[in-house]
Amino acid sequence: MDRMIFVAMSGAKEAMTAQAVNSNNLANAGTTGFKADFQTSLSQQVYGPGHPSRVYATAQDSGADLNKGSIISTGRELDMAINGEGWFAVQAKDGTEAFTRAGDFHIDTLGRLKNGAGHSVLGNKGPISIPQHAAINFGSDGTISIQPLGDTPETMVVLDRIKLVNPPLEQLQKGMDGLMRLESGKPTKPDAGVSMIAGSLEQSNVNSVTSMVKMIELARSYEAHIKMMQTAEENDRAAAQIIQMS
Repeated sequence: MDRMIFVAMSGAKEAMTAQAVNSNNLANAGTTGFKADFQTSLSQQVYGPGHPSRVYATAQDSGADLNKGSIISTGRELDMAINGEGWFAVQAKDGTEAFTRAGDFHIDTLGRLKNGAGHSVLGNKGPISIPQHAAINFGSDGTISIQPLGDTPETMVVLDRIKLVNPPLEQLQKGMDGLMRLESGKPTKPDAGVSMIAGSLEQSNVNSVTSMVKMIELARSYEAHIKMMQTAEENDRAAAQIIQMS
């Protein structure tokens, strides 16, 4: 009976893990540029004394859903969305280069261009800094132009260019901070074929209805495993009583 309990406990544990991943996806259904995480389990046979007849559930890292979310128009001049394939290159908290589809940009008090998560947006020469200006304009190729203070509207100065990249999807992996990186950990070169749409944002690719249905399924799966553990306990108690009677 103890083996039956361990098998049920293994399944319950993986159901809880999958529920946590699904709940995180659902919580980020409204997060700009968020990519849903996958969670799967693998049946792993247990070897040891006796016949290997026990199979436990083992968590398996399945990566993230890299499908594009829908693009909405916001009309805000600092909102950007990738048009088709590609990513914005940003500087992660640890200083490494990472990629995101979240283009909810803003300029902080020090003039640094950052996205909504606080990551510095990278340009041709590193993190982009924008000086005081009268107007700002973003080109579809990532070019940033500003109208210096005191100049006429016709005087636009090219300041920098947002680093737009398009690495192979199979080489990308999602980090705990929600950013994508190359498996090698190395930076990648800009891709002139990537373009962006000003005044727009890409929404999360999480399907709220699907996530809610999955949440119910996982809850029922967890309950089934708990019931199996209770059944094992009842069988063990009944077996003990039979032994006492004999």
